[in-house]
Amino acid sequence: MTGDFGELTSGENILSEVEAPARFIGQTDIEVYPVALGGAVFGWTLPSGRSTDLLDRFVELGGNLVDTSDSYSSGMSEQIIGKWMRERGNRNSVVVATKVGRHPEYPGLSAQNIISAVEASLERLQSDHIDLLYFHAEDPQVSLEESLSAVETLMQAGKVRALGASNFSADRLLEARIAAGSGLPRFEAVALEYSLLRRDIVEGNIAMMSIAQRMSVMPYFVLANGYLGRHRNIKTFNPSDTRARRAAQHGGRHGAHVLKTLDNIAMSQGVDISTIALAWVLGRPAVGVPTVGVESIRELEALMHAPQVVLTRQQIAELDRASAEQGRNWLPGRTRS
Repeated sequence: MTGDFGELTSGENILSEVEAPARFIGQTDIEVYPVALGGAVFGWTLPSGRSTDLLDRFVELGGNLVDTSDSYSSGMSEQIIGKWMRERGNRNSVVVATKVGRHPEYPGLSAQNIISAVEASLERLQSDHIDLLYFHAEDPQVSLEESLSAVETLMQAGKVRALGASNFSADRLLEARIAAGSGLPRFEAVALEYSLLRRDIVEGNIAMMSIAQRMSVMPYFVLANGYLGRHRNIKTFNPSDTRARRAAQHGGRHGAHVLKTLDNIAMSQGVDISTIALAWVLGRPAVGVPTVGVESIRELEALMHAPQVVLTRQQIAELDRASAEQGRNWLPGRTRS
């Protein structure tokens, strides 16, 4: 594979033959490879053809969970994934996660908008069901009972298999858990930002609640918008490059210290620093399946190797200390567009 997708040099063994153990989402029977491929860039920074190449390589490497949203590229991401699954005839072997609540035609989590949004997503995905449906963000204007009841209807119709929450607070998750006690659908997964440079959102109440409720934490931005994997020149970047601009916000003393620690461990393991950064996330309590956003085959291959990397206790301790450095400046909470 050449061009923008990179080329492996001879003797460069990115993937070992050791098979990574699969993981289940929450308490469901949905079994997936420990790394999910994010579709936020499909149809945005990545055209259809290159998106398809990534999807092909992802499944070749054992991946099966593809994460998208009805709002990514105004639905184009779902269309690309749907067309790919139809052409490959692989819908039964692919686990599809998508999100509703942020599409301009179906904003929020009212029952009517949820059902309409799911029907539109199914059409774009060319599928009769969604494996994991996320509420993309909280909607304080609508009761959770109304939203969950709409999903119950969709589940009974066989159009949704499991439910997740994206960017929900611990209080809202607890409220949902109480509602589920009356028989309404429960959240099996919660998608939140989590990385060596952003630990505060998940660690604490969310992690404890997820463990207690057997709910999978599904991290995103695991490489801090690429800062922990792309070696960007953060002093000079194109202001129109959203990912580069976000990555540059990590470029202080704390970020540099984490990068140095990652570099040392990556050298000793013979892998990319992104592989180590993701391996650390995979080993955290409550973490289920992190979602990675990549734009090249080379990036994808490095990250797909992460479940096979075994960090030593000393290496984990070094990363814990570096990432928990005193005086760090947490970035304001962000969510995916």
